[in-house]
Amino acid sequence: MIELSLADIANAIGGKIVVGEPTLRVSGLPDTDSRALETGGIFFAKLGEHDDGHRYLEQVSHTAAAAVVSTPNLALALPQIQVSDTVRALTDLAKYVLQSVRASGTLKVVGITGSNGKTSTKNMLREILSRVGPTVAPRDSFNNEVGLPLTVLRLQQDTQFLVLELGAAGPGSIAALASWCVPDIGVELKVGLAHAGAFGGIDVTAQIKREMVPFIQKTAILNEDDPVVRGFEPNPGVKRVSFGFAREADFEIKSAGLTLPGTQLAIKYPDGEVHELTLKMLGEHQAMNVSAALAVAYELGVPTQVAIQAVSEMEMAERWRMQLIKRADGVYIINDAYNASPDSMRAALQTLATLGRQGHRTIAVLGQMAELGPYATEEHDQLGRLVVRYNIDQLYVVGQEAKLIHMGATQEGSWDGESVFCETINAAFEAIHDKLSPGDIVLVKSSNIAGLRFLGDELAGVK
Repeated sequence: MIELSLADIANAIGGKIVVGEPTLRVSGLPDTDSRALETGGIFFAKLGEHDDGHRYLEQVSHTAAAAVVSTPNLALALPQIQVSDTVRALTDLAKYVLQSVRASGTLKVVGITGSNGKTSTKNMLREILSRVGPTVAPRDSFNNEVGLPLTVLRLQQDTQFLVLELGAAGPGSIAALASWCVPDIGVELKVGLAHAGAFGGIDVTAQIKREMVPFIQKTAILNEDDPVVRGFEPNPGVKRVSFGFAREADFEIKSAGLTLPGTQLAIKYPDGEVHELTLKMLGEHQAMNVSAALAVAYELGVPTQVAIQAVSEMEMAERWRMQLIKRADGVYIINDAYNASPDSMRAALQTLATLGRQGHRTIAVLGQMAELGPYATEEHDQLGRLVVRYNIDQLYVVGQEAKLIHMGATQEGSWDGESVFCETINAAFEAIHDKLSPGDIVLVKSSNIAGLRFLGDELAGVK
């Protein structure tokens, strides 16, 4: 974080210094997690649904430079600023820091939203932009009212690029984030069924994803293949740039081929030149993410070959996201169990099926897709049927919440014993681990809540 005095911080967040000297200088990174707080950082005592950050004030007093609290602990020498709402104060401080860095430097802000692909696209952009200038991007999926300001607060005066994920938490949630981070470039990846159950339907999800568009300042980068995103209209004077397989796309994906060593792509740029590249990451769906990332880089003036080399050298988007592990015995594990929606499930299964046609036995280990609401029954059933239609050799379904996948597969009519239902992760491991042979490809896929990422690690022998 840029260096600020305690008085600067108090003024920025509308707080009162109750302990400490106003002239105290602070530059450590803020955090709401006492376990993650670095020495010299600012601890924001957040009131959570299941915990109260104020319980950890004494613990952080040994390492923190200051704390922002709603209920001060005057028995501690720890400098403290009192506010009515510490989460609101976190946003206020991030807004102040962002405005300060923008005013004194050449900072460009990139905002990314969409039902799928945000984290992969963000990681690609971090790899690209960090090669040409100081870059800040979120760790993990820091994309909500806490994670996004924590990312912004990592800015320094010389930061040139800030990449942000804007996650949806209901109507108005993305607008609340975009209204103060006001991205120079905004990327709209896809409107899908992820969170549709929680939000009340795909139409509501589309409205939420659209909320970033009015705040984009210079360039809107839109998915030409998605009819909803294609209909988004940026403000007058904001440049519109598109990406996708559609012939009308400014960054047109001409071809995408998949093998175990990676994904081969050919992308036509707006000047008509076609650039070929090979991603080490698996999945033809990564073509959409990389074309969006390359479009951002192009708009920011990054040399094309620098951008292409950066994404070509990436080992994977992130742990548990189409993470390919080859065991010593020649079995391949694709651990993609950090997140799951109907769209991402279909993309992962399509990848598995494509690899299977190259001479490998294919095994899908699937768990629950969360937050689908009234769509859950149909989508889990359809997923099981899709596994059969893709000619996946073996299916293991884990957990009661996912049982409809197993039922859909067995009811498709062409299988006899190729689908196995397991109540627990331990039962699934016992059912699977001694049945794998060299050359087999195992896809492990579920929503985070199902915990199958740990099963994937166990099958791969990764700790």
